[in-house]
Amino acid sequence: MTTPFDEEPHRGPGLFSRLRSSFLTGIVVIAPVGLTVWLLWSAMGWIDGVVLPLVPDTFQPEKYIGINLRGVGLIIFLLFTIVVGWIAKGILGRSLIGFAEGLVDRMPVVRSIYSGIKQISETVFAQSERTFERACLIQYPRKGIWAIGFISTPAKGEVAEKAATSGNLLSVFVPTTPNPTSGFLLYFPEEDVTELDMSVEDAAKLVISAGLVYPSSKEDENIKNGS
Repeated sequence: MTTPFDEEPHRGPGLFSRLRSSFLTGIVVIAPVGLTVWLLWSAMGWIDGVVLPLVPDTFQPEKYIGINLRGVGLIIFLLFTIVVGWIAKGILGRSLIGFAEGLVDRMPVVRSIYSGIKQISETVFAQSERTFERACLIQYPRKGIWAIGFISTPAKGEVAEKAATSGNLLSVFVPTTPNPTSGFLLYFPEEDVTELDMSVEDAAKLVISAGLVYPSSKEDENIKNGS
């Protein structure tokens, strides 16, 4: 593995240069791991600090084992969230949520805060259940200019009924570079959408890198594997 801090072989660096290069290379390796562990450790501590004070003393783990284990509050939070989600999927849970949201809609300031947080939560966490199906090429913003898009779902309801087209419509999300979370939702006739063999992840990397990180084709992979 090469790094930006590897010394060039023709220079013949001295001992200090080699030590400096090794130190900077070590920083490149350690920093991502260390920051990731620190963030996770800090997040667990913050969740413990919020959740554990809400747990009755009878159920406090520290009372039985004598030490405060970090992460217990996170486990309790995960279990509690799973139970709440399970209840919310039922008829009674949906009724309670509808009643509570009806009350929130009558509160001017609270209504705005709640709706904003709800939209963000649905956008972020619903990705595990609803993801883009395929990557594609479409001619946008005019014919002759090609852009990468992500096929979402076939158009339905009023959009499909009132669109002046003889065939099916596909909803395509066209992301912006280098921030693919923003973009445009466009509806294209199915025959104008060219599906790509590359995965959605590879297409996203291509968009984020502004075309610098290009996914390897199947032929390139076969050449590397010697087949």
